[in-house]
Amino acid sequence: MVTATAADDAALIQASLADPERFAGLFDRYAEEIHRYAGRRLADVAAADDVTAETFLTAFRKRARYDLSRPDARPWLYGIAANLIARHRRAEVRRLRALARLTGDLPEGGEQPFEQTSLDRVEARRLRPRLAAALAALSCAERELFLLVAWAELSYEQAAEALDIPMGTVRSRLSRTRAKIRRVLEAPR
Repeated sequence: MVTATAADDAALIQASLADPERFAGLFDRYAEEIHRYAGRRLADVAAADDVTAETFLTAFRKRARYDLSRPDARPWLYGIAANLIARHRRAEVRRLRALARLTGDLPEGGEQPFEQTSLDRVEARRLRPRLAAALAALSCAERELFLLVAWAELSYEQAAEALDIPMGTVRSRLSRTRAKIRRVLEAPR
């Protein structure tokens, strides 16, 4: 999802070189989105707070090196956040492996009417341990790319930019990653 003001990001960054307070506009545009992504990746609100703050602090410090030919700063910010999240990967893999070991019913948040959305939730809960195992089995590079596309909803081009990898690598890595996840989810239990 590109905001209506994404085309102004490069101009905003450039203006912040002379007037640093202008950089706050970039924070206002994307902090919630970056926080949401970090929160989903880390499953820890405090860690997501830290990653979000550090993402924008790092971006502020590196703003003079930003490629002004790129009008949308989202991929750049997600790239910074992804690098910071990498510090948490060992804990993330341990958490995914623990979740994969869970069996039985997981607690439900309350009574819901029985309808298709409830069926979808039940199916998602049933698959959660297997999906966690599949994500834990991925390499760091595969997991990061997959989650940037699936959770952050970055396009292939934006993911390539965020991770500083060629477009062909994005396509082939995502194809292999999806096949790995599919094999785990379709395997008999």
